[in-house]
Amino acid sequence: MGSEAAAALLGAVRACGQDQLLRFWPQLGPGQRRALLADLATLGPAGLGEHCHRALRAWGQRRHRRDRRRLLRDALQDPPDPADRPLSARLRPLPPDALGGARRHPPHTLRRWELEGFHQIAQNRVAVLLLAGGQGTRLGVTYPKGMYSVGLPSGKTLYQLQAERIRRVEELAGQKSGSRCTVPWYIMTSEFTLGPTARFFEEHGYFGLDPSDVVMFEQRMLPAVTFDGKAILERKDKIAMAPDGNGGLYRALEDNRILEDMEQRGIQYVHVYCVDNILVKMADPVFIGFCVLRGADCGAKVVEKAYPAEPVGVVCQVDGVFQVVEYSEIGPETVQARNPDGSLVYSAGNICNHFFTRSFLETVTREFESLLQPHVAVKKVPYVDEEGNLVTPDKPNGIKMEKFVFDVFQFAKNFVAFEVLREEEFSPLKNADTADKDSPTTARRALLWQHYRWALEAGGRFPRGSPSGVSPDQDPIPGAQEPPAICEISPLVSYFGEGLATYLKDKELQSPFILDEHEAKVLAAA
Repeated sequence: MGSEAAAALLGAVRACGQDQLLRFWPQLGPGQRRALLADLATLGPAGLGEHCHRALRAWGQRRHRRDRRRLLRDALQDPPDPADRPLSARLRPLPPDALGGARRHPPHTLRRWELEGFHQIAQNRVAVLLLAGGQGTRLGVTYPKGMYSVGLPSGKTLYQLQAERIRRVEELAGQKSGSRCTVPWYIMTSEFTLGPTARFFEEHGYFGLDPSDVVMFEQRMLPAVTFDGKAILERKDKIAMAPDGNGGLYRALEDNRILEDMEQRGIQYVHVYCVDNILVKMADPVFIGFCVLRGADCGAKVVEKAYPAEPVGVVCQVDGVFQVVEYSEIGPETVQARNPDGSLVYSAGNICNHFFTRSFLETVTREFESLLQPHVAVKKVPYVDEEGNLVTPDKPNGIKMEKFVFDVFQFAKNFVAFEVLREEEFSPLKNADTADKDSPTTARRALLWQHYRWALEAGGRFPRGSPSGVSPDQDPIPGAQEPPAICEISPLVSYFGEGLATYLKDKELQSPFILDEHEAKVLAAA
């Protein structure tokens, strides 16, 4: 950048009220100045000023809503304006005709959906898309969460487990159709995760997948903002940036021409999921088939809430429109509301596991992305103080603006939800092991419990009085306790418990037991 252009850019930054970003300009060397100018040019002074103003306005609105709810609760009366009805009066649960699930439909219906899903996979019409742009700060690591190993006997990371599930579902679909098929894997990363993720896949040979079928792309980054509307300096020469949330997917699809790539490959259906769920079923044929046969353009997997106040978003309707409502927005009476059979009225917990048609995603990127409203996330943002010292705050000091992937539910013409069993399909990895939930320990235990159940159902036995059958009730919160025996089954051997009797029926298994491809061959020959 020439000196005149640089001077004009610096002047524009000062004019939009963000001159704190230039506090250390006289101290910066040539390389540092170029780096800061590049950040400022990418954002554009006008865009930077508007972003900071929007963040401050959103923060004020959030505080206003929170204070207003408190006043309303204190007054114990509804506001007089019908347009300001409390959320509880506008909320409705998912209608039964929009909800499917393993416990709601007979086995033959589930098999029909599964066959349809396998058919679509075999026709090369299905892709999976991974949301992997987060930094994993709550987990306490400095590398992408997908590279994390929770301590399984095999030592496999989340990325490896997911890659092997893709390979297995491709194999199963190919066996049913008699032809080879491919499930492309699109991975949305961020500035923080793209480089390490790409290197990790290269170092591990893409875990046996064809590199051309693993497409990584980057979401946009936005500045973190103080509570008085100022962009934060992370270093003297760098603005503190954060990914624009998993809802940044829709802009990233457009930026990186991902939908064009999908069209060229013939993809019609996309399974979108979050990196941290160790039990995720990649390109789940049952879910895919359910959505396709229902003619859905948008779908979501849900789990029944473990208890009324569980802090998960609820998939429901607000004013007749499908959306996810955060648990903090729902009043205590509504949270506790129950049906005549005793089940929770608002029980459909969101697990960030979605189905979209490609045509729906095209419509969203073309017509609706600009209508998505960013959400305020209050975070601890490291910064440099006025003396240039790096400060790691011990309490939230900044605003990050995020969009949510589920905010597009409102635009669907035919939305459906599919309820799955928590102990089989949902155990997220969010926190370090100092937490009592959603930690490496609970994720590892959830997977080992699942595989232990599969082994017993296939006819395997563990010595010293291990039970002959296990009910999910014995581990009501996945990962809460250790299974009676340690058993890990490679996704390359079984995608979701299928075919295990061939190897395990009437076999006595020694804990810890790892059923990988080699061991499967040994057992099959025995």
